[in-house]
Amino acid sequence: MKMLMAVVQDIDAPKLVEELTKNNVGVTRLTSTGGFLKRGNTTLMIGVEEERLEDVMKMIERICRPRKQVVTPFPAAPGDTMIPYPIEVTVGGATVFVMNVERFEKI
Repeated sequence: MKMLMAVVQDIDAPKLVEELTKNNVGVTRLTSTGGFLKRGNTTLMIGVEEERLEDVMKMIERICRPRKQVVTPFPAAPGDTMIPYPIEVTVGGATVFVMNVERFEKI
């Protein structure tokens, strides 16, 4: 069994959760915040049998597409340099961590 931790943009999360659930893939949704843009995102914990891993990865890739967005970044910490003008960045997509599960029990 594998555990996927997928960090996705909030706008993509509902559709991805619906698709995973429709395909009988267990998923737990956690609210999280990104470090660079300080914007909300969603972290999904997905448990999947190894033989279904590639199917789940394809679902994530199909739904969580990168897109361009204009943002005005905020300083990360006091004293950091502020960029005083908006910049175009690529947002969205997904960052997926795949981990081996040594033991799984549903209690």
